[in-house]
Amino acid sequence: MTKVEVDTPHGPARAELHCAEEGRAALLLGHGAGGGISAPDLVAVTRAATAADVHVALVEQPYRVAGRRAPAPAKQLDAAWLAVAEDLGERWFADLPLIFGGRSSGARVACRTAEAGEASAVLCLAFPLHPPGKPEKSRLAELDGVESPVLVVQGERDSFGQPEPSHNREVVLVPGDHSLKADTDSVFRAAQEWLGRILRLVE
Repeated sequence: MTKVEVDTPHGPARAELHCAEEGRAALLLGHGAGGGISAPDLVAVTRAATAADVHVALVEQPYRVAGRRAPAPAKQLDAAWLAVAEDLGERWFADLPLIFGGRSSGARVACRTAEAGEASAVLCLAFPLHPPGKPEKSRLAELDGVESPVLVVQGERDSFGQPEPSHNREVVLVPGDHSLKADTDSVFRAAQEWLGRILRLVE
């Protein structure tokens, strides 16, 4: 495991790199709004990816690196994420397909930046389809805007809603709520199985 700092337009971000034996692609994972990169579902997906020969970068947004808990505005999150993706793509993951991903807020960032960052696929953990109890404030457009293959791993009791599958989007429901802590083995299996198929498409 290696930690690197990356300059972004909104301050330094940090990436924790977990390298696979044979890197066939690289997966960049972002954290939730108030959480960090040690969230159980992010740890499970990191294990699944490295087992599938995919390098992983767990990305800490500049506001977290600076010690703040309140997230930055969406445009700042997206700009910082793209700066990290560009830097890591050149310095560490040259010539490898990049897969964007993250949990909750990080999943939204991955979706919004997938096209600009030329992501080959997107992996969403606990995508917050709408604020709890407010289905009218849907964020489905962020998911629908991704043209590359998408996996959404969602808790069966997630109060932030349940996205529906579509032509390029798979949705896997696992036991638990928005935290995805209840059954990390199911999260691991869903990510590993999907990554195995995605690698055959993007290589």
